[in-house]
Amino acid sequence: MGKLARNRLLVPEAESALDRLKMETAKELGLDDEIEEKGWGNMTTREVGKIGGNMVKKMISIAEKEMGRNSSPQ
Repeated sequence: MGKLARNRLLVPEAESALDRLKMETAKELGLDDEIEEKGWGNMTTREVGKIGGNMVKKMISIAEKEMGRNSSPQ
């Protein structure tokens, strides 16, 4: 098999906002000090998964709010 495909952003300009969201989420979970100490590459799968899962919840909430603002009554 070939190399694993890396996730690519559909909107590359969103990278810095996603990085901020990732660190904000890590801080809320109390993992920011550990990230600074160990680095992202040495975090456990469980820790990184917890951050990612919480990021997804936040992004869904943001999208739902945006859709609510943009929907027009029929």
